[in-house]
Amino acid sequence: MAKEDKKQKKVTNAAQDKKGKSTKSGKKKEAAKDKAQPVPKDYIPRLKKLYSKQITAALQKKFNFKNENLLPYLDKIVLNVGIGTMHQDKKLAKSIADELALITGQKPVFTKARKSISNFKLRQDMIIGCKVTLRKDRMYEFFDRLITVVIPRVRDFRGLNDRSFDGRGNYTFGIKEQIIFPEIDYDKALRIHGMDITIATTARNDEEALELLKGFGFPFRRREGEAKDAA
Repeated sequence: MAKEDKKQKKVTNAAQDKKGKSTKSGKKKEAAKDKAQPVPKDYIPRLKKLYSKQITAALQKKFNFKNENLLPYLDKIVLNVGIGTMHQDKKLAKSIADELALITGQKPVFTKARKSISNFKLRQDMIIGCKVTLRKDRMYEFFDRLITVVIPRVRDFRGLNDRSFDGRGNYTFGIKEQIIFPEIDYDKALRIHGMDITIATTARNDEEALELLKGFGFPFRRREGEAKDAA
């Protein structure tokens, strides 16, 4: 009888363990489902809608494009952090990569030196930076946050220079502190650093690219003549 009782206890304990494990796994699955909310199939970013409904018409009217395929549009946005001593500090490299992933929602890649430079103690293939390239919907989402949330957080901000184009329709500007992004926790940041942000367009010249970015509401600095006209 004692042996039978022991067997029954083992069976019941095993069943309880299985139930406990199944309930725990079920809770984990439910939590994962709550965290990972799928994006609706018909979802379109706000700036993408703005481009198709308003900006294209404004560009067509101003530049008299005969073919709609000639209309300029956003091609990609590149975030780049370059620190020459990154190869000497693995913690710093990981921290910067984690921050870029947090800001953009995309895994960054490390950039390496193309050739050796003895004066800078630099060897070929040493890690000297980290970058992320955004395209399509993720690019539009980041661009929206950049315009509406991030740039206005810059201290004493008076607008960005509208002469920082490269002559081929691409605009680059620098940020001195990564903590202007609300995703970055100042107390957890290993080091304060800047980054370069390049907005690449398909515009044939800088004038078309300028009008394209203005259509999105990009905060360019007003010149004296424009300020008087607005007044």
